[in-house]
This record gives sequence, C-alpha cells and structure tokens, in this order.
Amino acid sequence: MGHIRISRRFWAASVVAGLAVPAVVAAGAGNAVAASPQPVCVSGKPGLAAKLQRDIAASLKGRTALTALSLHDRTTNTVCTLRADQAFDSASTVKVTVLATLLRDATQHGRYLTARETGLASKMITQSDNDATSTLWKQLGPDKIKGFLSAAGMTRTVPGAGGYWGLTQITAGDEQKLLDLVTAHNRVLNDNARAYTLKLMSKVISSQRWGTPAGAPATAVVHVKNGWLPRATHGWRVHSLGAFTGGGHDYSLAVLTHDNATMASGVATVEAVARAVHKDLSPAG
Repeated sequence: MGHIRISRRFWAASVVAGLAVPAVVAAGAGNAVAASPQPVCVSGKPGLAAKLQRDIAASLKGRTALTALSLHDRTTNTVCTLRADQAFDSASTVKVTVLATLLRDATQHGRYLTARETGLASKMITQSDNDATSTLWKQLGPDKIKGFLSAAGMTRTVPGAGGYWGLTQITAGDEQKLLDLVTAHNRVLNDNARAYTLKLMSKVISSQRWGTPAGAPATAVVHVKNGWLPRATHGWRVHSLGAFTGGGHDYSLAVLTHDNATMASGVATVEAVARAVHKDLSPAG
C-alpha cells in the first residue's frame, strides 16, 4: 500500500483481498458528526488528564470525521479514550493481528517461522502487501484468528468473512489491547514474538509512516501500522496504530476514523490527534 498520492499503485492499494472498492465516496461523508462525545482521560500525573482532554478535543474541533481513539502511557499511568467501542472496517490495521496470530500459533507448536512465513510477514507489515496478507490469512484460517482474539481479550473484533480481512470489524479499545500485548511482557505473545512485531513495525516504508508518528519525540523509537480504505458508505476509513518506546517513552496510541471525504483529510485528523498527544506526553521532545 502506498502513500497519499493518487496513482495506479494507490488505487491497487484500495482493493482489499480482491474486494473492488467503490471509487465514489458517499455524499454524506463530509457531514459533521452530531453530538460528539469528548475524550475521557485519567492519569497518575497531576494535571495531565485534563490537559490531554482539552488538547485532544481541540485537535478534533471542526473536523467532520467520526473519530475513535485509545491512548495508554505506562510511564505516567495515563489512559485516554474516545468512542473506544465504536466499530470500524479494519483496512490494513488488521495485519498486526494476523502477524500476532501467526507468531502465537508458531509458539504453540514449538517452532520458528519458516523462511516463507518471515518473507510474507515482512511484506505484510513493512509494505502493507495485500497478497502476502491474503496468503497468511488463508493459512491461519478463522479458528486460529478467533483463538488469538479470544486469548487477547479482543472481544469486539470480528474477523472479515469470506477472506475479506480488510472488512474485519475493529474498535480502538481492542486495538489498544493488541498494542499493550505487543509492548509489554504477557502470556499471549512471548517476548521474541513481541520483539519481532515491534521490529517490523519500526521498519515500515517511509511513504507509510504517517498518522500516529506525527509529532513523535525524536528520542522515541517509532512503531506504526496504518490502514486506509474508501467505500461507498462512510467515505474513507483512515486508521493508525503507533507504539513509542525507548528514551524513557512507553506509550501507544490507536486512532480510527471514517466519514472522511478524502484520504488526505483522514490523515490530517489522525495526525492532529497524534501531535496533541505527543506534545502533552513529551513536552521537552
């Protein structure tokens, strides 16, 4: 999958597992979201929760996309949520779940990934390659994917049917659970699996490093996986998962959006939220 520029390569990127995506965005995609809820934050650092709530709300002011987010910062014991249970089509963010399922399955069978699997996994995460994802999705099958989701506590995530992995239903809350598993020791993904996932997410090609990395402190190691998909209803889905580690940083952020009139407007919304979060968590950069 490519960057924001519209091209034949970009159009190919909007075909998910053989699903031809309508080129015309629905007329209602640019309508304002009525009665928008406000972000809710709690923090172990005095004053931080209120500041994040104000700044995240300000970053979304005047934007028309329906936006959900989840933030977890272990350093300050901070959590922020907005529409954490709202369902979205996953687009390519589901590829992190596919990788986690593959790694957990290999661990359960006491084996390493094969050379073929490592090649597919690398293409899937670092280049957002759809064919590689379809191959791994088919290899794993619905039972193993559902098994991982159950073990991870991702109870609101529903795998896409008929091989259409990009239509998996996800929520910001469940994506945060996934990021939490990837970034800290746990019983679902072993430390080698976590390190491998973070390594691939840190090597995503430059044209796909938009979204949650916007405004990240220079001292942090950035790990990202994005998803983007236009459909006839709800316009563009534009999502970004980010984890920020090293240099005293230990936080992750999931931002999911739809009802974007264009991909660029969706990216702008995600990045506005990300800049507010990075600024408040790392005021000194």
